[in-house]
Amino acid sequence: MQDLIKKAGQVKLLVMDVDGILSNGQIIYDANGVETKAFFVHDGVGVKSLARYGILTAIITGRSSPMVDKRAAEIGVDYIVQGRDDKLVALNELLASLDPTLNITTDDCAYMGDDLPDIKAMQTVGFAATVPNAHAEVIKRSHMVTTRAGGTGAVREVCDLILKGHGHYQNFIANYTLDEVKNQGDLS
Repeated sequence: MQDLIKKAGQVKLLVMDVDGILSNGQIIYDANGVETKAFFVHDGVGVKSLARYGILTAIITGRSSPMVDKRAAEIGVDYIVQGRDDKLVALNELLASLDPTLNITTDDCAYMGDDLPDIKAMQTVGFAATVPNAHAEVIKRSHMVTTRAGGTGAVREVCDLILKGHGHYQNFIANYTLDEVKNQGDLS
């Protein structure tokens, strides 16, 4: 676990897929053909927590959906790339478009994906995470497999780990409790 916390402590940008990561991966159409997605509120708190400590977030997804734009705006995702099948090319283009003073490389990125189109991007980043119901080939190539499935708090697990790696987790939790932060260096 200490190795994971150390890797997570290097993360400056968390990149997430949507279907299967921020949502449960189901695509539901109503009788009028209108698509619906469900997002988990805990994941939103996790993404917002990263912003509080200066860690950037991005979405790279193969599909295009106005619901993704809406959810990303609600939780403060910094960068949104939709409709891109080649996630590695999209990741490289995103990194090239960033302000150079941020000095973010693939080594500084975490990537959360769950299916074959995510693998190349996951293989290039410093920290790759997935969910337990991901494709077996993705799991094989990940540093971390969350305990929760996509759309049910998996993103929050990774956000919490990143906060631990940066030494901010206890301070973050203290914002929501009456507990005192006893040890600022605590990584648990």
